[in-house]
Amino acid sequence: MTMHPGEDDQLPYGPDPVPLDLGDELDLHAFNPREVSELIPEYLSACREAGILNVRIVHGKGRGTLRRTVHAILDKLPWVEHYSLAPGDRGHWGATLVRLYPLLESSS
Repeated sequence: MTMHPGEDDQLPYGPDPVPLDLGDELDLHAFNPREVSELIPEYLSACREAGILNVRIVHGKGRGTLRRTVHAILDKLPWVEHYSLAPGDRGHWGATLVRLYPLLESSS
């Protein structure tokens, strides 16, 4: 999976694609905040397809704007079973833990 952070040249993000290894953590620091509304659903969908049902999204502590955006996106995704802020040893309010519903197996 390759994402293209910072397609707007006026932002401090480069135009080069950032290769993403599909795993249980998505660190949003490398991405333009305007891209997270597309990035998060695509990433979580790919995780779900790969059977990765517990994901940590790192959004940083800051003023909480990106955290609120992430939570608003998660609220709209029907395959998100549950999410919560991470415990202290996993990022506290700088990260969100997400539990995804598994894909339903088709009975053919």
